[in-house]
Amino acid sequence: MQSRTVRARHPALRDDIADLSTRRPLPGPGLEHLDPFLFLNHHGPQVYPPGNRGLPFGPHPHRGFETVTFILDGELAHLDSGGPEGSVRESVIRAGGVQWMTAGRGLVHAELSPEDFKRRGGPLEILQLWVNLPARLKMTEPRYVGLQREDIPAIAADEGRVGLDLIAGAWDGRTGPVEPLTDLWMATLRFAPGGRIALPIARGRTIFLYLVRGALAVGGQEVAPGHLVELEDDGDGLALAAPGEAVALLGHGAPFGEPIVAHGPFVMNSPAEIRQAILDYQAGRLGGLA
Repeated sequence: MQSRTVRARHPALRDDIADLSTRRPLPGPGLEHLDPFLFLNHHGPQVYPPGNRGLPFGPHPHRGFETVTFILDGELAHLDSGGPEGSVRESVIRAGGVQWMTAGRGLVHAELSPEDFKRRGGPLEILQLWVNLPARLKMTEPRYVGLQREDIPAIAADEGRVGLDLIAGAWDGRTGPVEPLTDLWMATLRFAPGGRIALPIARGRTIFLYLVRGALAVGGQEVAPGHLVELEDDGDGLALAAPGEAVALLGHGAPFGEPIVAHGPFVMNSPAEIRQAILDYQAGRLGGLA
């Protein structure tokens, strides 16, 4: 297996939202998107005091893509209008869990802190990744999968020095609990000092690799924490090694090669589709949380 090499390293730039510490590597000055991956926000790590106001993500719409949210620490209360006949779905995901929401034809959702968290405070760290949908699936029915830590296969590699939490796709004879609508593979990786792993990834697939903390050697090239790694299509795998403790988000998928038109919470293929999404939201056709 020949490991891909690093084309560029893109730093996550600070862009706080209210009192929520936020860094964003994608989109950034040097990279608009990594087809089919659109956007990543890294919230925290930070500690909320008792009596806090919690997360600032009240009701807002989405159409045309999927959100994958990784709760590294803390808790997240999710609500959306995509249930049967527009009913409201609710869940609370705890530390180590993941929620995978397909906005599809459109819904309204909110990501807030549970009342108990606002009352007592505590640590919080969250990653939210936006993954595009192809034109044929832009208007698919919304769906939601909420996973707690215990729902996600934790696979040990390199004699326990690497832990791979498999969310979607297959590896080492195991399959992740999410069955994506498109050809996606997704996992989080935890490295102990000296941990190494090599994963087969076919040429032509787009790799999404974000280093949450710690340093990594990627195809033999050093990457600092808080960077998104853009990789060359020059190998059939990916070799990662950590000199110390490290945490990374890793995904890969087939690019769609379609036009991407994004406007706030909507991602479609044309300006006309964006205008229609706005009209549908204003007319209440995406539902509500009342």
